[in-house]
This record gives sequence, structure tokens and C-alpha cells, in this order.
Amino acid sequence: MKTQGFWSPVRAAAVTWGLLAQPLLPAACATPADEPTAIARQVAKEIVHEATLPPRGPGGRPLPLASHWNVGTVRGTFELEHQIGWLQKGHHILPWLAWPDGDPGGERFDAYFGRALRYCAELGLPISFRGTQWNAMLVGKSYREGPASNWAGVIAPDGSRVPRLSPFGPVEPWKACAEAYINTAAMRRVQQLYPHPPLVLLVSNNEPPDLRWAKHGSLERLSRRYLDRYGAGRPDEFKRRVVGEGWVERYRTMFKAMREALAGDTWKKNVRFVGYDAFGPAHLGRWNGWKVYSLVCDRWTSPDWHCWDGGSPSYYTDPWHDKRDDQVFSTQVAAMNWVFMLDEAWEANPRFWFEMSTWDGNEVKPWLQGLAVTNPADLARHSAAGLSAEDRRRLAPEAVKRSKALQYIAEGQTYPPERAAGWVQYGMWLVRPRVVREFRGHATALEPVAPYWMETVKAVDRVYAHAELAEFWRHGTLVPNRAHPHPYDADLPHKFKTIHRWHSLDTHLDPPRPWHLNTPIPVFSLALVRGVSPGRRWLLYAHSPAQDRAAVRITIPGYGDVVVDVPRRGVFCVVEERTGEVRRLATRFSTRRRPERTVSPRDSCPDGALASAHGAGPQPAVQPPGF
Repeated sequence: MKTQGFWSPVRAAAVTWGLLAQPLLPAACATPADEPTAIARQVAKEIVHEATLPPRGPGGRPLPLASHWNVGTVRGTFELEHQIGWLQKGHHILPWLAWPDGDPGGERFDAYFGRALRYCAELGLPISFRGTQWNAMLVGKSYREGPASNWAGVIAPDGSRVPRLSPFGPVEPWKACAEAYINTAAMRRVQQLYPHPPLVLLVSNNEPPDLRWAKHGSLERLSRRYLDRYGAGRPDEFKRRVVGEGWVERYRTMFKAMREALAGDTWKKNVRFVGYDAFGPAHLGRWNGWKVYSLVCDRWTSPDWHCWDGGSPSYYTDPWHDKRDDQVFSTQVAAMNWVFMLDEAWEANPRFWFEMSTWDGNEVKPWLQGLAVTNPADLARHSAAGLSAEDRRRLAPEAVKRSKALQYIAEGQTYPPERAAGWVQYGMWLVRPRVVREFRGHATALEPVAPYWMETVKAVDRVYAHAELAEFWRHGTLVPNRAHPHPYDADLPHKFKTIHRWHSLDTHLDPPRPWHLNTPIPVFSLALVRGVSPGRRWLLYAHSPAQDRAAVRITIPGYGDVVVDVPRRGVFCVVEERTGEVRRLATRFSTRRRPERTVSPRDSCPDGALASAHGAGPQPAVQPPGF
């Protein structure tokens, strides 16, 4: 339900963005046979199990999977051979594919879809397809020139047609998306190739041109249909509600038609429609005008979970504004708003599929150029080294605007993969999504960003590799920090004022309050708790974006202080209330499981101190993990 430009004929637009770019696929004489390895077969069982669990059933929260937006249809990107290779090595991947298109009897189609789906079928894996904004076709040229009864876009007060979808237009045209995208030879062929998948995610980019309740002006000035139906002078709360209700009716209609157009009963039963940013506003409360970019009302925080089967909200440090990973205006602070929204979403839709899309805010070409990297494989090394003061002064402003890493480096910081790892893990453990779906542009080469992508894969695998991490992921309760309100507190509706939205724990490095959007946060930390007093156990996670930090004192609410060394990559510790023991989890691992190493306080580093809230006295510091 977002707006980003105007989409002309559907297939031409999809090709432009690489979604249906079959001519870019490598030619092949025959689809190669990919015999799954033993570890792939083992991990496939885990993937299927977790992907098909309910969001919060008796077994707790399902463990996460890694996936991507880059569908590998351009040479040198996240091509299919890499995806199969990661599964063959035992990584917990949710397979992702381009939207089915092209000649289903052709060699290129079989080299991509045939190879992928035969492999997935052999393992019984869930699958996902990256789609465009299916409904954008409804405001294309053919509809603009057709009868008014078939115009799903905006009609202005002067009677002109505006190419933006309208929540007040006719509902029936929304069914046409099924014919254009589902009832096709290519889509029927992929169903034949894999007739019984346990789960099919149809993931929409979800950025059609649409009417906003206030962003582009008042509804009375923009929409004759709204004006005819409701008149002028309605309050903002009313406008947000009726706009949301209009979208719910229309999206439900589209999804119902698309589901029914699928050929097989298994696909109809197991398909889920997932939308990028189809979730509540992470920016809730950040500034006084935040409601303009939301549909919050007395009925809901967001209408998305009333029509979509799932959402993939963005955990993005976009380069075009000041959002970062080391201050109050950050993804970490914003994502804390999602915690309470998840409860609302699952109350409305108990099967709602919640995942998280991540992007470090880097366009790779300017990133490479800014660091004068000639060998793309060296990008991570150069980013970890940073630049001299003289070289920083020479950075091209246009390159810096398109790369968050260059923005950090221009300030004298660095951006190694370890920094990205700590940042991704914080978001993961804050909201515990079904999938962590990294974004890169469709033509982004894999080689320069592979070290960063693999940190996401390792962060997911880590949960499976360590029994205590898996236990806390499934059954832990996120600890609110009631000592402080969430810093995004502007123009909050009354119902949000009593919700504890702040989950970052206090540290001795925190700057004095009050905080502002550009206030630095040296260390982000959170805790999950299990059990009841006096036998509680906490999982503590902390990461330091800008640098490794020694002896950081962190306060766990209801327990007390612990002192840990916090690396950029992050640290996991388990705190035992009954004994006062603090153990860091050894998190260096291969894809094959091995027992964890337990570290007692007496075996830890001798300098530094740990003190419980109960006066346990000095204890050794907890060392950072060997990742």
C-alpha cells in the first residue's frame, strides 16, 4: 500500500526490474541434476518443520530462515547455483525464485525454474516467489482509457483520472490480477514441476501507486468518490479508518481471486501472500507528523494484517536520510515498535507470517568507487580498514549519498561484516521473525557483498546450532526496560501511552537523557527471560556498532548489573538467577552441530566484574564470543 513511481504495462515493468528477466538467465542444454547431500536432507527437515509451524503455537516461536530479494536472474548475482550450494552445505535457507514467466517449454525456463523446483521437490522444501506489485496494472493505460466502472484508480473532483489506486474505486477489477499473474502457462508449469510444496510464499514488492489519506493533500481535494460518499470536514481519524477499510476489501478480493486461480489444491491451501512493508509503522511516534504516513485509528494500528497473509517490514538503514545503526534514529529503536504490533497482528490473524527485510543502505557501485576498490572481493576488507583523513576529504559527495557504509567511513568509522552481523542479530532477536530476507538490487553482484550476506546466514544457522539459543528463541519473553519510555513519543494516541515499547537495556555508556534523534547509542542490548523467580534465566544479547568495547556494565531489569565485553559482532550470555552464574555462549560453529562450551565465572577473564542485583559481589567479566 505504498507509492513509489508509476508502473506502465505490467510485463514491461517487471522486466525492467529483473523480475521476469528470462533473457538474462544462462542458457543450458539440459537441467543439471542436483543430488541433495546428506546434510541438505537433514537441514531440509528442519526447514520444513519450522516453516510450517504456527507463529506462536505450543512449540513456541518457529526458528528463523534466511532468504533474499535478489532472485539471481542476472549473471554474477545471487544465481541459482549459489542458492543450491548453500542448501547443499546445510544452511537454513528458504528458497526464493523470480516470478514465473517466459516460455515454460524453453531451455532457459527449465534451467532456472525446472532445476530449482526439482531440487526443492526432492527435499520437500517450502518455496517463495518474488513478485511485483500485482495491482499496479489496474492503473495502466488500458484501464485509464476504459469505462469508468472498470477504473480502480482515483477520479479527481474535476472528473479526471489520476493513475493512483483508490480505496474508493470499484472492487471487481481487482480480480483481474489473477488472470495476469496466476492463470498463465508459466505459473501452471511451476505447479506441475512441484505439485505438493508444504508452503508457497508469493512475496510482493508492494509499492503500487496509491492514494494516501493526507500525504498528497486532503482527500476532499483529491478524490471525487470520497467526497461523494462522505462529504467534507471529516476528522483525520475517520479518514484513516475508511481508507484502511477500503484497502482491506480490495486486497482481500485480489488475493481470493489469485488463490482460486491456482491449478492445484495443495497450492491453494498452502499459498501465503506476503507484502513488503505490509505491517505497522516502525516510525510510530518519531515526529509529530508520523500519522500522515500511517493508517492508525481506533480499529487498528495497521490494516495490513487484516488482508495480507504476511508482511516483510523493512529494517533498512537507508542512505538518503539520517537513519543509522548507532543512534536513536536507528532501525533498532524503530523496530521496538513492532513488538506490540505483532500481538495485535496475531490477534487479528493467528497465522500471520511475519518476516523482516534487511538492507544496510549500500548501493554497491558507489560503495566500491568511494573506496577505490578494483577487486570486488576486497570490498569487505577495505570497508573494515576505513580511510585516512586525507582520503575521507576526497570522497565524492554523490557516492556518499548512496552508501551508508561510506557515510560511516566519512566520519572516521569503519564498516566490516562484523558490524552488519551485530546489527542484523539485534533486529532478529528483538522481533524473532520467520525469515530474515536481505535486500540487494536485482543487478547487484554477489561477490562484493557475499561476506555481509553470509553474516545473515550464520546468524540464522546459529539459532539452530545452539540448544540454549533455540530454547530462548522459542520460549523466551522479551524484557521491557520500564526505567525509560520509548524515545519516539510524539503525538501518541492514548492507547499507546501505556504500552512499554522500550527494550534496550541500560548501560554505563548511555549518554545523559533526554535523548534526541541524533543521540548516539554506543551499545544496544536486550534480554529474553525464562522461568519465575528465584529460578529465572536470561539470555542477554548486546552489540556495539562502532567499535569493540571492554567491560560494559549492562543492567538487566529485575536482576541487576552484569559486565561484559561487547564486540561489534555481538555477544550472547546466559544469566542464572539462582546461582549468579553468567556464561557467554561459544558461537563459533560449522553447519554441523556440536556441543556448546560452558564457561563458569571462575573460568572467565580475571579483569572486570559482574555483580547481581542481590549483591553477589565481584565476578570475572564475560569475554566476547569467538564467532
